[in-house]
This record gives sequence, C-alpha cells and structure tokens, in this order.
Amino acid sequence: MTFSIHGLAVARGIAIGRAVLAVSSRMEVVHYFIEPGQVEAEILRARRGRDAVAEELQRLQADMPHDAPPELAALLDVHLMLLQDEMLVNGVKHWITDRLYNAEWALTTQLEIISRQFDEMEDDYLRERKADLEQVVERILRHMRGVASPVAPPPSAPRRQAEAGAEAEFLLGGAADAPLVLVAHDLSPADMLQFKQSVFAGFVTDVGGKTSHTAIVARSMDIPAVVGARSASQLVRQDDWVIIDGDAGVVIVDPTPIILAEYGFRQRQITLERERLMRLRHTPAVTLDAQAIELLANIEQPGDAGAALRAGAAGVGLFRSEFLFMGRSGRLPDEEEQYRAYREAVEGMQGLPVTIRTVDVGADKPLDKGYKDSSLNPALGLRAIRWSLADPAMFRTQLRAVLRAAAHGPVRLLFPMLAHVSEIRQTLAQVDLARAELDARSAAYGAVQLGAMIEVPAAALMVRQFLRYFDFLSIGTNDLIQYALAIDRADEAVAHLYDPLHPAVLRLVADVIAEGARQGKSVSVCGEMAGDVAMTRLLLGLGLRSFSMQPAQILAVKQEVLRADARKLGEWAQQLLDADDPAASLQAP
Repeated sequence: MTFSIHGLAVARGIAIGRAVLAVSSRMEVVHYFIEPGQVEAEILRARRGRDAVAEELQRLQADMPHDAPPELAALLDVHLMLLQDEMLVNGVKHWITDRLYNAEWALTTQLEIISRQFDEMEDDYLRERKADLEQVVERILRHMRGVASPVAPPPSAPRRQAEAGAEAEFLLGGAADAPLVLVAHDLSPADMLQFKQSVFAGFVTDVGGKTSHTAIVARSMDIPAVVGARSASQLVRQDDWVIIDGDAGVVIVDPTPIILAEYGFRQRQITLERERLMRLRHTPAVTLDAQAIELLANIEQPGDAGAALRAGAAGVGLFRSEFLFMGRSGRLPDEEEQYRAYREAVEGMQGLPVTIRTVDVGADKPLDKGYKDSSLNPALGLRAIRWSLADPAMFRTQLRAVLRAAAHGPVRLLFPMLAHVSEIRQTLAQVDLARAELDARSAAYGAVQLGAMIEVPAAALMVRQFLRYFDFLSIGTNDLIQYALAIDRADEAVAHLYDPLHPAVLRLVADVIAEGARQGKSVSVCGEMAGDVAMTRLLLGLGLRSFSMQPAQILAVKQEVLRADARKLGEWAQQLLDADDPAASLQAP
C-alpha cells in the first residue's frame, strides 16, 4: 500500500529505487561496499566471528557451576542453536554475495529481516526469541571488532529446553540490480563519506536538520536527500520501492505505477536542466553591472578537487579537514599523511587557491561514530579551535602539514569558531611555532594567508578587532544561525526555527560584509546560505562578492549571478534588513 513520509528537503532532485536499511544496533557498525573479489574473505570474516562466539558459549557451558539455574543452560543452548540457524547464515551470505555488503552490515541487515518476522508471529515464545537473536548478533559483532564480550548473555524470559528446537521460516527477496536508496535512523559524517562513491541514488534519515552534516555531505554528493523523516527507518522495509522527493521533502513508499511514471518524468526534466546549466561552466561569473563574483567550492576530501574544477569553481573556499580525522578509532593522521592529503588538494586545483580549515570536530561531528561527548551541551563545549588549542602538539602537526602543502600552490588557512582575542593570539602563536619547527629541520613551506570563521555572534560583533589580525574572513552561516537563535541545527524537533532570514542573522551577516569592504579585506560566505539560489540576490545586494558552496550548487548560483544587477539590488537589500519579516519581502526586483 502506498504511503508518504514527510521530512526536510536538504538535497534537491528525485531518486527512485529499492530501499537499503542501514540498521542501527546497540553496537554501532560501519557500512561499506566491498569489491567482488573480497566476497569470500568477507564471508570468512563473518564465519570466524560466528565460530568464536560458538566456542565462547561452549566454554561457558563446560565451566557452568552445578548449582547454576537450569534456565541459564537452556538459554545457552538457544543461543548456540541460533548461531547455526540457516536463515541467519544463508542470509548473511546473500547480502555479502549479491549486494556486496561488508560482513557487519550483512549481519545487521539480516538481523533486521528476521526480527520483523519474529514481530509478526502469534506465538509468544517465538516472538521472545528476537531478543536472543539480537544478543547473538551483537556477540558476533563484538568478536569481529575485537571487543570483549560479556561473560554470559543477559538472561531473558524463562524457556523450556524442549521449545528450543522450534524453527521459523523467513523469506528473502528483492532485485539485486535495481537502483538503491539508503534509509537510516542517522548517518555519521564518516559514514556519509564512505558512501560518497557508492551506488546510492538518494538518502533518507529519521533525524537531522537542513544544515546537519549528513545533509551537507548529501548535497556535496549531488543526490536527493530527506532528513528528519522521524520513523522512516521503522516504516520502510528492506527492498521496498521508494521515491525520494528532495525538493518537497517527501518519501513515497511502495508507489503506484502512475506515481512512478510521474516522478520518472520529473527526473528527466531535472536531468535536462542540469545539462543546460553545464553550458555555463566556462562563463565568467559577472553580474549585469559588471561586478566580478568569486564562486568557490566546499570540499571534504582531496579527491573532491576534480568535482570543483568540473563545476567551474574559482578555487576552494572551504576544505573541511576534519574528515581526514574521523572514523579512525582514535588514531589521528600524522603530519606526513595530512601533508599528502593537503598537497593532493592543492595540486588538484591546478594553481587556484585552496582554503584549508583546521580541524573542526565536536558537537555533530565526533571523531568516531561510537564516541559520545560527555558534555552537557556538546555544541557549546570543547570543539573546533578550542579542541585544537587544548592539544597544541596535535594542532601544530596540522599547521606544519598545511604550511608544507602551501609550497605547492596558493593556500589560505582558516580557523573555526574563534570568539576571543586571547584565542586569536594563541592561534597565531601556534602558527609561528609551527613555522619555527619547520625552519629548525630545514623543511620547505609556503606563505599562507590567515583567516577566521565568523560563526559565533561574538565574532560578528567584534569584526573590527578580528580584521586587525586576519587577512580574510569567512562567514559560517550554519553555526552563526545556530548560535544566534539558540537552535541545535541537527535537531529535527526545532528545525522549523532555523531561519537564515531572521532579522538578527541578516544584520550580523550584513555588518561583517560591510566592515570587510571598509577595510579592503575579503569576506566570503561558506555556509549553506551561499549555495541557496533563493539567497543569492540578497547576498549580492548586501555586498557579498565571494560565495563558497558545494560544487553541485555552483552552476545554479552562477545563473542567478549572471541575471542580477548588484547595484540595483543594494537598495532593496537594505530595505529588507529593516523589515520585520524579511522572508515576506525576499522576491528581489
């Protein structure tokens, strides 16, 4: 039966395909596709994990005290039986062999398939076996990750040993060659990057906001995405046909042939529009009144430089270096690894400038998926430049790598979340120390321009002081809006309050742009406002001449720039700044 799920539209376009569920278990797992040649090795990994659990349970049985409760012995028998369950074993092989899932992903996917069947059983005892199966799978995952398992499985409801042999049949299905869309409760930035080169046609998550990093990376991949869809991962089943309407923020499950035909037509229209925009790739970004506009790209990985060039970017306005640090189980990249990555990006841009932001972790960007920040409010805690200054040795390692990469092309160094003059002075002192350390070992390095992110209201209000220390500024509107309006931008419960057109936000942005112009220093916007075509003319009217966005957004923004008269837009933008409801007046002249 066809039904719809509503969420937040975060990456435009239409995706149609079969659902792939990234199942969330109590122990988080990584999800990635393997190569066909890795199938046997991956099956062997799953088998070894299962065998290790079997040995562990058999050892527990052998060492069990004579006075142990009989229910515990029966429970161990149940778990041993489940380990050999053909539907579990064959299902895992199916996902690895046919879909090329890694072993952990295959295990959790098959667990979800079987769990749904348990939920539909009328027999109380059979339904209760779902918890046993979850415990067994978690034990296998623990062994595969090298994490110690509990001494014994947690006790569940009493069982009769005679019942332990009861079996249920489960069915698998689905086309292996259909387009795929990913449905998950949530995805970490590291997960998103692992999926970046994947076959997924679109994403749906239960949680997240328009500027959550899941949404940002989805936009960088230029594929449709809907976040904040609440119960999508529970309502959608493996291999369901799904339509993701990234323009309306709607997910349609099990669509009728008529609906499929309608959305197929819309897909073709979008493809034609993108082909038309590609004709603008080599057209200079100049307004009707001859104002040259700099359109830069935001990237997450060195290899993204190619996409930036293909989109006609004038350089990289934001290289989010934190993605080099994530998903590494606490092992941070050393200087050589970082240097090679930054050099790859610099050389990949073929002489165009590259702005590298120092590591910005914390809040919705933890280093590792399983990491839980103990702060009461991570968004206000030890993150971004605060995290770097708390570990000077780590910070200087990154600074030395960036400085060395600057020997291979123009580099600008950008520092996130500065709010205090004392932080500025500490940061610049660390840069001086990094240069001195390179001098001491006669290492080659290049000159860099130094810049600050304006993403804390305090920084926007202190813009004059900031410009005394820095060569350029970059307005991070995502966090600036979050902190100005006291909204967690990753929380779908308050997503409706996230408003880039709030008068206070526009005033902060306008004042920073104006002060930069007065002092003759470059100011760019690298937040999501820069790539929103609905905001292009407003930002031009406020005096912005440098935009940095996901490569996929550049040509659409360029089209708006080519149609705009910046001089005429200035007076209108000032009127909008004074309006009580700027959104109502957004239609530009």
